[in-house]
Amino acid sequence: MWVSWHTTLTTAVLISARCRPVIAAYDLDITSSDSIKSVSKQMAADLIAFYTGDEPGQTPGLLPQPYYWWEAGAFLGSLVDYWYYTGDTTYNQLTTDGLLFQVGPYDDYMPPNQTLTEGNDDQGFWGMAVMSAAEYKFPDPPEDKPQWLALAQAVFNTQAARWDTQYCEGGLRWQIFQWNNGYNYKNSISQGCFFNLAARLALYTGNSSYADWAVKTWDWMVQVEFLDQDYRVFDGAHIETNCTQIIPYQFSYNAGSFLLGAAAMYAFADEKGLSSDRDMWHERVDGLLNGTDVFFFSDENGSPPVMIEIACEGVELCNLDEQSFKAYLSRWMAATTKWAPWTYDRIKSLLASSAEAAAKQCTGGDNGRMCGLKWANNSGAWDGTTGVGPQMAAMEVVLANMIQEAESPVTNATGGTSAGDPSSGGSDIGRTDPLGSIVFAPVTAGDKAGAVLCTIIIGSGVLTAIVFMLTDEKKSTTENWDNLKSSLAKGASAGVLVKADKRTATDEKGKSIARSDSDTSGGIAPIMTAACRPRPEQYPARPTRPPRYTQRPRPPIVVPETPGSLSHREPLSPDIARRKRQSLKKKRRPII
Repeated sequence: MWVSWHTTLTTAVLISARCRPVIAAYDLDITSSDSIKSVSKQMAADLIAFYTGDEPGQTPGLLPQPYYWWEAGAFLGSLVDYWYYTGDTTYNQLTTDGLLFQVGPYDDYMPPNQTLTEGNDDQGFWGMAVMSAAEYKFPDPPEDKPQWLALAQAVFNTQAARWDTQYCEGGLRWQIFQWNNGYNYKNSISQGCFFNLAARLALYTGNSSYADWAVKTWDWMVQVEFLDQDYRVFDGAHIETNCTQIIPYQFSYNAGSFLLGAAAMYAFADEKGLSSDRDMWHERVDGLLNGTDVFFFSDENGSPPVMIEIACEGVELCNLDEQSFKAYLSRWMAATTKWAPWTYDRIKSLLASSAEAAAKQCTGGDNGRMCGLKWANNSGAWDGTTGVGPQMAAMEVVLANMIQEAESPVTNATGGTSAGDPSSGGSDIGRTDPLGSIVFAPVTAGDKAGAVLCTIIIGSGVLTAIVFMLTDEKKSTTENWDNLKSSLAKGASAGVLVKADKRTATDEKGKSIARSDSDTSGGIAPIMTAACRPRPEQYPARPTRPPRYTQRPRPPIVVPETPGSLSHREPLSPDIARRKRQSLKKKRRPII
């Protein structure tokens, strides 16, 4: 009887605990700097928990799988922001170590272990992180190390050299090297990173050459209509259509990168006394800010607008990359208010309501305070997601509410201390070989002697094995030698025949696979996989990033299933269907 009563009581307690209303881990007062610092400190600690680059045997500056290299740069940029807003130096050394370890042999963020899959936007995020370090006067590296400003200039220099006029009359490709998936795609975030960096370098250094590149990038975006007359920034297009078939997804980081860049151009024009340019960029800042309205959700009751990743969040299809995008919109909207101060009231209102909603749903994980992806229209409930992206986004939007109290970004003329190098990155300019930056030590005489010795040993071993396999112990040496010569003579003849057959087969493959689109000779059509099958819908799918050379898993960008998506493949033509049926019949074996 006692056991039954005890069991019943325990069950009741557990049920009561599970049914208890969830209490938010953070009681955020958005009007209190102390409250913001307290909450952001805990969020930063939980964000750092995902990082292993400061542990023994790990690589500084890298996030663990499945995160990609570019997001590690964005992550370190968020720690620069954390220090900038709070003054907390806890993570400064970790940040400096990571930013410096990944610079590569030419100090331009093209490390050999990443360039096999590195894109222009990937490199751009690291460039923007060190640009923030220079603007915020993040502690300078030791004198014998590359400096923040010089690193940002190196990224700019290498990217300016990649401006591609062969297709679409300009713009940067998404990927740097031609064998990577996405090399044939020109996307807004690659242009946005470049524009953002060019504009900020122009303001920091006073050099109008950077401003010229920012103008050139903006004009090209408008020309190809990636940036439309309503200041909506679309994802990109493939070069096969001369960038005319635009993929119209809107992602928050695209809009944010251009918003901050435009604000920097306004400040640059204002500083130079260029009134007409100043007015033009004032208008563009306002237009881009209006364009961000799509990223803020307000319900039918008129609740305060809250940030949302509109392209994927509502349908629960945000991949690992996209889960972090709100961090960058928050970061860049806040920074915009420093160079375009008339935007402060509007931006602060949006950031305040978003921060309150973000903090309210941080009730997940084992510690009961991990942050999820969804902030809007969820009644403050944690959505079950955790990771670098959601955690970084929540921290950034909370920190952004201290922008009014934060120091203004500096320039060379207003107290900047970071040393620059306008010619940095020169060794990587124009480089097309991803392995070209691997620096090998000079070959010494000892290396050559060792190579010769290894060759002799290996060759002798192989020769001994061949002799052993061909020798018949029951025959004499003379008979074995005669058999060997006979076997070699027959093998040479067979080799000639095999070579001839292979050449013929290759020619036949060439006829079927290398047909051009205009070939109407009736040859065998190439077999088309899902990856290269023409898509019948209005626009093609947004390409995914190439896999890491380490085969690191990465969730693909998933498009909601529509009648025109890849899940609804076109039916085979009658001719191809007939050939497939014939092929299957040939492969069938009789049932015995």
